[in-house]
Amino acid sequence: MDAFTIKDLENLSGIKAHTIRIWEQRYSFLKPKRTQTNIRYYTNKELKNILNISLLHKFGYRISHIDKMDEQELMEKIISLSQAQAQQERIANELIQHMVDLELDKFECVLDNYIMTRGIDKTITQIIFPFLDRIGVLWQTNHINPTLEHLVSNIIRQKIIVGIEGVVSHLESKKTILLFLPEGEHHELGLLYLYYLLKMRGIKVLYVGANISLSDVEYICKMKKPDELYTHLTCITGSFSLEKFLARVHQRIPNIPLTISGQLARSNVKKIPSSVNFKRSLAEVMEYISRL
Repeated sequence: MDAFTIKDLENLSGIKAHTIRIWEQRYSFLKPKRTQTNIRYYTNKELKNILNISLLHKFGYRISHIDKMDEQELMEKIISLSQAQAQQERIANELIQHMVDLELDKFECVLDNYIMTRGIDKTITQIIFPFLDRIGVLWQTNHINPTLEHLVSNIIRQKIIVGIEGVVSHLESKKTILLFLPEGEHHELGLLYLYYLLKMRGIKVLYVGANISLSDVEYICKMKKPDELYTHLTCITGSFSLEKFLARVHQRIPNIPLTISGQLARSNVKKIPSSVNFKRSLAEVMEYISRL
């Protein structure tokens, strides 16, 4: 994987495309290439540069100062950042860099080291989910090789499952929530993360998994009578219509509220049934869970 659009850089770094273009004109650290049709694209090297530079810039360094740093000084400054948020973003950047370079052993090693020092709980909340949130757009737009996506996903999946199995909650709730992904949706990591968070709150979870037909969800609802439904939509294959999906859920399971998070939850939907709630950010998801 060695060709990113300026929009990819914006999504991964948090730096607006307009700002990236200005930096290209004024400084030397970004040197995009051009396709035969004169479309700008960026290599792995440019991606790494923008991730490192955006991190230093966010935590107080001037771009003009950063531009004068050599690679060694740049990395020394990044490592020296003492703020907890900066440390977490640095590690998420490392995961992205190892992912695009197919350095899977190093990718897993970063996660394992954080788990050893901070525990699986903080690794999931501080590192894994922010990482998934940043690269979710790449998966949604197919700007990442599917094989690479599967390799990385399986590593993370193993870590989250270990976290779920190890949860011992002192809280107790009478609520039961059914977690599922509709047909065509195979990106399970966000939903597993929800499983983890709900179990931490002492909430009973019916985890159905990925690529589940609505008729199966309806059958389980009739048998187990959950209090709520929850799905996390990242990127659904085929001609999926979110509005039609919402209408079908409301028609077939009208008395059980449905909550939706993930990339597709940020879509513009004209008709939203009263039983459906969207959580468009991690902060909204966390607030929802805290109220259960």
